Amino acid sequence: MWKVLITDKLAQEGIDIINAAEGFEAVVKTGISEDELASIIGEYDGLIIRSGSKVTAKVLANPGKLKGVARAGVGVDNIDVKEATRKGILVMNTPGGNTLSAAEHTMALMLAMSRNVVPACNSLKAGAWDRKKYTGNQLNHKVLGLIGLGRIGMAVAQMARGFNMKVLGYDPLAAPKDAEQQGVEVTDDIERIFKESDFISLHVPRNEQTLNMIGTKQFEMMKPTVRLVNCARGGIINEEALYDALASKRIAAAALDVFSSEPPENIRFAELDNCLVTPHLGASTEEAQVEVAVEAAEILLDAIKGGPIKNALNAPSTGGAMPPMVSRYAELARRVGALLSTIAPGNIKGIEVQYRGAIAAMDVEPVTLGFLMGLLQQHFEMPLNMVNTPVLAKERGISIDETKNAEAKDVASSFSAKVVTTKGTRAVTGSVFGERLLRIIEIDGFNIEMTPQGAVLVIFNDDKPGVIGAVGTVCGKHGINIGTMGVGQKLEEHKAILAVSLDKEPDAEAVAELGKLDFVNEIYVCTL
Repeated sequence: MWKVLITDKLAQEGIDIINAAEGFEAVVKTGISEDELASIIGEYDGLIIRSGSKVTAKVLANPGKLKGVARAGVGVDNIDVKEATRKGILVMNTPGGNTLSAAEHTMALMLAMSRNVVPACNSLKAGAWDRKKYTGNQLNHKVLGLIGLGRIGMAVAQMARGFNMKVLGYDPLAAPKDAEQQGVEVTDDIERIFKESDFISLHVPRNEQTLNMIGTKQFEMMKPTVRLVNCARGGIINEEALYDALASKRIAAAALDVFSSEPPENIRFAELDNCLVTPHLGASTEEAQVEVAVEAAEILLDAIKGGPIKNALNAPSTGGAMPPMVSRYAELARRVGALLSTIAPGNIKGIEVQYRGAIAAMDVEPVTLGFLMGLLQQHFEMPLNMVNTPVLAKERGISIDETKNAEAKDVASSFSAKVVTTKGTRAVTGSVFGERLLRIIEIDGFNIEMTPQGAVLVIFNDDKPGVIGAVGTVCGKHGINIGTMGVGQKLEEHKAILAVSLDKEPDAEAVAELGKLDFVNEIYVCTL
């Protein structure tokens, strides 16, 4: 008998699916402590949670029979995914279950703002009858600017088209190939969203790229009549800048379903009539709760029975089953992808990878997937792996042209990747020396040798004397130690590149000071 433990409130439909499956039993124990969960978890083959339970390293210390954890929802902040992976336990979520609920809540907030539903309701309940004061605006023919064109963003686009809105879409990664066919005008210039939109709705994860994406500078670009909706993640809009924009009537209104900290510490929004707030209700519909419960039950049953694995956020390590060369090149490719995700800004338009030499004669699918994982990770909150990366890439219309050439060039084996974006093209080549040493040997045609590990600084610069000394001086001033340094030149163009591995990532002040050096054309920092 396989037993599945459920430690948070779950729709009965999900529980019924488990109990109806042959050889399965659902055991519901809600509200248990971390210590109690840790003491009993090894007795169960599967675990289903929502946001209340914490699956910590302590809980996973003695996992016993546990094969998988399913989160009935999207976020996995309450699961130690790294520890689960180390213990060979699958972690799965249900990203599609709340799509329509979140999209509908977005539309509900847009309508509530445009028609002054909440203040008008409160006014009438207080005994007033002030129709003129609460005259609203139609959605018809208004421009909706969508930032993020994933599942929820595209669902909002479809609904907005039903209101005859013009939809302008931007995605920091890549827009779905059929976005234009679905009535979305795709732009790679996010400032168009700020300048042209009557409504702006956010549908991107919170990460380094999107944190404080909208602040004072962006509010200054917007129409004074614009209305903002955030049903994605708190922190994407700078809350202090938003408060100032609303209080000064720089923008017309905003509706927030998410906050930087929840419950929100900043309650000043309660003072503003032009700010509508809800307590993270995007996925809070009866239908969504049923869908995520059913999906969580189904994917967990499949995983326990050894069937197809769906929505996995991790995967048991397959490193031991790979040939050592493939395993090392997969890790090299992941780091090359992470480097390119930093030095190749813009929306992805095309990707090419090439294998040369001995590696070209092997099964390189894990290497290509490793590259994609590194390239895309910063655009997703969930950990990417060989299970979910191909699905997420396909959703965004991202494909890779792969070529193999058994003839070696310069080194015995190499992996090269070229990424074409809306802002240009970048190419990186790497190799593995002595079966274990990972090296970057070329960036954008510059021959260079760099160790792709830890904090890395890449500077595209004018080829002139004093570059190395000046960079070293600034790093030393800020207490940053240089590990390895690679220099490449294009003498005929008077251009050069400097790639430096550092003992720690430079802070914004150090990067700004480096960027002011007169020879610097472009500067990038990433951690590999």
